[in-house]
Amino acid sequence: MFSKIKEDIKTIYERDPAAKNMLEIILCYPGLHAIIFHRIGHWFYIRKLFLVARIISQISRFFTGIEIHPGAKLGRRIFIDHGMGVVIGETTEIGDDVTIYQGVTLGGTGKEEGKRHPTIGNNVMISSGAKVLGPFKVNDHAKIGAGAVVLNEVPSYSTIVGVPGRIVIRRKNTSIDDIDLDQVKLPDPVAEQLKCMQNRIRNLEEKLRNEEENDETI
Repeated sequence: MFSKIKEDIKTIYERDPAAKNMLEIILCYPGLHAIIFHRIGHWFYIRKLFLVARIISQISRFFTGIEIHPGAKLGRRIFIDHGMGVVIGETTEIGDDVTIYQGVTLGGTGKEEGKRHPTIGNNVMISSGAKVLGPFKVNDHAKIGAGAVVLNEVPSYSTIVGVPGRIVIRRKNTSIDDIDLDQVKLPDPVAEQLKCMQNRIRNLEEKLRNEEENDETI
């Protein structure tokens, strides 16, 4: 557990330009505190000490504003940036090198038993306010835009935006070490559709104008 915590601290220092030194990260980053609490609570959870595990998770929620169910499985080098309002459900599984921003929900969609929360692959970025709901997989190197609501499986190297979430980019395979943290330079599918409609209307108007001119000539 301590080796994982060291990795988590190093990850924050590498990915957050606001982090000035290791001591600041240890003392002032609620995302790190929530992950440490979770690793302790998960230790009790897998030993079926469920009440102790839940008490630890609730203490973590009180101090950090981040709710991670002790049953969730977290990988290595996870970075929860700011983190206020993040909710991670019981059967969620998160891979390595994942970045999660504030307001993200990794939740279920009903009262079904068994696997009911998403599985997040490696090198995934989930932007502010995104909701990933259901027992499907967000595959490796995927990116979910801010405010997106994702209800279906996300392919590798794809970018999802909108409500409900739609694939707007399928990137080529890149290095496994390439972590893309850009939340801004994402296409707007609604704007693209409006642009297509405007171009079509312009073409139709031009065609109609030409036909009217031909009729007047005749």
